[in-house]
Amino acid sequence: MSAALGARAAGAKSVLLIERDSALGGILNQCTHSGFGLGHFGQELTGVEYAERFRSLVAASCAKILISTTVIKITKDREIILSGRTLQKVIAKAIVLASGCRERPIGTLPVAGTRPSGVFTAGAAQRMLNIGGYELGRRAVILGSGDVGMIVARELKQRGCEVVAVVERREVCGGLERNRVKCLEEYNIPLAYNSTVAKIHGMPRLSGVTVQNLATGKYEYVACDTLIVSVGLIPERELLEDVAAQTEGIPPFLYVCGNAHVVHDMVDAVSYESERTGKLAAAYAVTVQGLPE
Repeated sequence: MSAALGARAAGAKSVLLIERDSALGGILNQCTHSGFGLGHFGQELTGVEYAERFRSLVAASCAKILISTTVIKITKDREIILSGRTLQKVIAKAIVLASGCRERPIGTLPVAGTRPSGVFTAGAAQRMLNIGGYELGRRAVILGSGDVGMIVARELKQRGCEVVAVVERREVCGGLERNRVKCLEEYNIPLAYNSTVAKIHGMPRLSGVTVQNLATGKYEYVACDTLIVSVGLIPERELLEDVAAQTEGIPPFLYVCGNAHVVHDMVDAVSYESERTGKLAAAYAVTVQGLPE
């Protein structure tokens, strides 16, 4: 949304914003906690409120919007293949990829044991809690002290779930200090450093995990019915890599912004960077000849 606003502000005559979900806003739509908007709007908002502010700005900008539509391919000739209610093709003068990140799942880690139900990535858990309204479990372990993992730990605790511990393999917290204090310290949730989940137990539902202290090598079985995994984000760049393979490098008409470019700590930084990227894309579009506005 910030990139679209930046492009319109820079004079782009036509801006098309494509979203695969049913509403604009991305992960912000599941962020019911506050801490957003101090830099951009000068007041503290929830993620939902922050997204709504931008939806209003986009609507006022007269940018065209396609929701529930997935970009399945970008070609070297600036063609964008879309899959929505029908299969469509759009030709653009400039393209901004603002696809964010996906979460690293438990299957990418060297964790032994079974693969039962009750194991969720932090973002999926947050979506299930705040959008779906589901109850995930009664006793949880969080693997990884990223910001979303710590926020989900607090949200589980607020819903009556016992959060046994947040387990972090490094010697430092993986998220912001303010989230460590507000989400863990204030809710008496232990943070175990130099530790990881070495084994998963249970079938068909999770019954416990084995936690290994990496400093001492000691193993401890922890009974739980829910494991939340918050072990990193992977920028969604497959569309970029596909077109780069066609052109033997990133073509000049394709720009990347936000967490698809680099993972940011603060949403305000994402908004500012993406707005600048939208302006750059609009400036490039002016130089392209032979295509309709």
